[in-house]
Amino acid sequence: MSSYDFDIEPTAADLAAIEAEEPLIDAELAWLEAEIALMNAIERGRASELDVRRLRRAEQAVIRETFAHVARLTRSPSPRRAA
Repeated sequence: MSSYDFDIEPTAADLAAIEAEEPLIDAELAWLEAEIALMNAIERGRASELDVRRLRRAEQAVIRETFAHVARLTRSPSPRRAA
């Protein structure tokens, strides 16, 4: 069992970390939605090139945001890493 206290509110550093990761999270959610839409289209037998392109664009956005997120992490020292 974890000893983490779930009644504690997130710190300002926690909220800043979540906010910094938000573009990546949004891109990953768009990718997931595109995958689900494509699977549903395939299941109905109506997958189109547009569905495939949407998935490809979403994958590229995740890759782009991943690199941007890593660059942000390595550029500016976070309060956690400075300690």
